[in-house]
Amino acid sequence: MRKASVAIVILAAGKASRMGEGGKHKLLAEFDGVPLVRRSALTALAADAASVIVVTGHRRSEMEAALDGLDLTFVDNPDYDSGMASSLIVGYSSRWADSAEGILVMLADMPDISTTHLDALISAFRNSRGEAVVRAASQGKPGNPVILPRSLNQAVLRLQGDVGARDIIATSGLPVLDVDVGDAALLDLDTPDEVLAAGGAMN
Repeated sequence: MRKASVAIVILAAGKASRMGEGGKHKLLAEFDGVPLVRRSALTALAADAASVIVVTGHRRSEMEAALDGLDLTFVDNPDYDSGMASSLIVGYSSRWADSAEGILVMLADMPDISTTHLDALISAFRNSRGEAVVRAASQGKPGNPVILPRSLNQAVLRLQGDVGARDIIATSGLPVLDVDVGDAALLDLDTPDEVLAAGGAMN
């Protein structure tokens, strides 16, 4: 059976407004000497996906510098200030994602998501023949990343504001397959204290 193709879209455009004043950005915090955004990209690049797309916006040049030398496609979201929906739309509708049957939406601020986790999600999507939403979960609690089938295209393009795919998933009518990846599914970093608690170093 032919394997359904999956493109990974990493959302790295946000302002990280909960980091406070002083110019620090959570995605540039270092884990074992590697900026978090680069760590997330390396995790994605090692997965069994057709392509990896990074949506940039706020402090775009710094994000691209942190990702220098990696086999990534960058798409810029000039409307990043309006919230996550705009970044999701930019990544989902980019021509590099267009041929994929599923879009794995990955938040760049989840340090414990591993390539093994991503491959488990992709495998579940392929087993559904590309016809189900696949979502990382922890003990029954839905989390991230998620894989959205191409059939949800129009619903994604209608999103507005600081929302992700949760409402789409709830109203899609498609089967939803939860893949338990443990606590990693629920850990994203929003504040300096959370970065430090997760083992990161602020620069």
